Amino acid sequence: MFKGQFTYSVDSKGRVSIPSKLRKFISAEAKDTVVMTRGMLKCIDVYPLDEWQKLESKLENLNTFHPKDSRFIRIILQNAIEDTLDTQARILIPQHLIEYAGIEKDVLILGALKKIEIWNPKVYSEYLSQTPETYEQIAAEVMSK
Repeated sequence: MFKGQFTYSVDSKGRVSIPSKLRKFISAEAKDTVVMTRGMLKCIDVYPLDEWQKLESKLENLNTFHPKDSRFIRIILQNAIEDTLDTQARILIPQHLIEYAGIEKDVLILGALKKIEIWNPKVYSEYLSQTPETYEQIAAEVMSK
């Protein structure tokens, strides 16, 4: 499971290194391949290929005749791009995802269980400050389910 936070930089070509503490959780089945797509918030979701394939299986079970299902499928897949880690453990983030997440130079890379999230640090800080409940309140509600 991916966990932790790391601050890195995106180079001029749009490449960013995946931290070694996260890379070790990319399974052999993924073959160092990831799929990047638009996150639910202003971030980039990065899935190891095997986890992405599980997500695609869920997408296949959605009703393509239902407008919300179809819209979700279109948006997540139109933004999806597959890449393989290069010899320096970098991935190339496509320009449309860099623009969506508002990424400039520095990025905050977060482990998020089965995926990695890439954020503009300022956007992530704003996201945290907009949450009306405290961490303790959220934990009490979420963990009591």
